[in-house]
Amino acid sequence: MGAFHAYDIRGIYNVDFNKDTAYKVGAFLPSLLGTDKVLVGRDCRVSSDEIHEYLLKGITDAGADVYDIGLSTTPMVYFGTAKYGFDASVQITASHNPKEYNGMKVSCTNALPVGYDNGLGQIEQWIKEGRETPLAEKKGSVYQKDIRKDYLDFLLGYKPDLSGLKLAFDLSNGMSTLFAREIFGDAPEYIFDDMDGTFPNHEPNPLVHKNVVALEELVKKTGADAGVIYDGDADRVMFVDETGKFVSPDLIIALLGHYFIDERGEKGIVIQDIRSSKAVGEYLVPMGAEMFTWKVGRANAARKLRELDGVWGGELAGHYYFRDFFYSDSGLLASILVLRVLASMKKKGVSFSQLIGRIAGYENSGEINFRVEDKKGAMDAIRDHFTAIQKPTAMMDFDGYRVEFSDWWFNIRPSNTEPYLRFICEASSAELLKTRIEEVKEILFTRFGATL
Repeated sequence: MGAFHAYDIRGIYNVDFNKDTAYKVGAFLPSLLGTDKVLVGRDCRVSSDEIHEYLLKGITDAGADVYDIGLSTTPMVYFGTAKYGFDASVQITASHNPKEYNGMKVSCTNALPVGYDNGLGQIEQWIKEGRETPLAEKKGSVYQKDIRKDYLDFLLGYKPDLSGLKLAFDLSNGMSTLFAREIFGDAPEYIFDDMDGTFPNHEPNPLVHKNVVALEELVKKTGADAGVIYDGDADRVMFVDETGKFVSPDLIIALLGHYFIDERGEKGIVIQDIRSSKAVGEYLVPMGAEMFTWKVGRANAARKLRELDGVWGGELAGHYYFRDFFYSDSGLLASILVLRVLASMKKKGVSFSQLIGRIAGYENSGEINFRVEDKKGAMDAIRDHFTAIQKPTAMMDFDGYRVEFSDWWFNIRPSNTEPYLRFICEASSAELLKTRIEEVKEILFTRFGATL
């Protein structure tokens, strides 16, 4: 099948999974999560309607009821799951992947993520074993549930007066089109703001630079104070400063300290992923935050934030998690809070780029992907090489390795789904950064036959 991954079910539709898979997921889900009602939403992809049809058939054949919220952002499903007390929910989406992909994000009580280790792997095993799907004597029903107004009202509760900011938005033809204009009004400049599951303008992944170029150009053309771009299902958001420069998403974790700590006085735990810049903690700790570094991915971050009762957290991929939002991630809420900070800073004469300049303090490689078969051997070789020539100041061995030295650090971690090693490093100077990257390439290319 190939569609069951660490965080969700996802793949090329009718290649990695199909309508029969969707039916079986629906049929097994109620018993897996011990519930007789499931909240369901979907994105606008061309294949979402068929997946929706068969998912609902599976759920109702198993005797459970479906509460269908229709077209939705993924965070809207999280909101509905937690607020209305559902013990199971599914958002049909492939998030930021190209148009031929689709999938399902599954959540349980309190909108906690169901990943491979706590449910999806069991469903995959049942499907592979040919386990018979349950067929209840009394089928469940499908109810239409409208939560749109409640969700919009929740988001608007965080919106300040943004009239002093000139803004530009790229909605990526995705699910943020459901709410962006109602939240931010008609004054901003919008591009790709019609919902279209074929994503005709660019793939809905703002972490790939070519997909952000149109927004960068729009910001420069219009003289906007900031540019905002969402991914396909609006659980992620990224930003462009007033000069048209893309802002590394991990630095936004630090920026949010001006809302939670300065404005609200919440000096609690803040989660960052293992790839985050050292600059994030160096900025937030003096403000009163306690940093906690953890594994990549919602299945890890949302659970950990709840476990620690953290205030907020974020990832390099543009996910931002909030205690206020049931410890879940929301691209729209994150953008509201970031713009709230920027509006306040502008009144003090501080631009977006100036604020980020105060946070950023290192040269960063960005994530580099190496195709290599022996991922574990390659990771160990990189770790052993550098720790032999320089004494580490810190070392983490979850989600690959993060090894820190006095003047640089690196993280090397295996992809969950592909034969890739993902490498990122940061250094005190561009020269040192370049030297370390070349050393890594030399080891991976010559000893492990790696390719880029």
